[in-house]
Amino acid sequence: MDNSNIQNLSGLLQVVSQKLGIPPEQLRKELESGKFDNAIKNMNPAEAAKFQQAVKNPQMVDKIMSTPQAKALYQKLTGGK
Repeated sequence: MDNSNIQNLSGLLQVVSQKLGIPPEQLRKELESGKFDNAIKNMNPAEAAKFQQAVKNPQMVDKIMSTPQAKALYQKLTGGK
């Protein structure tokens, strides 16, 4: 993963952690260890299923994050940072 993808992932973790009410480092550790209970407990079942599919396929996450729509959404969510 290149630096821009790492920065995007870090920013995405920050945004998601705020939405879920979980500290970013805790969310990262749980995701890296394969524990998704805290990450998905506040999601509706359809979102949780999509999230689990994405986590199982990192290439899909990279592909999704590289789309113009994802980049625009990321910019909107992070205030252009």
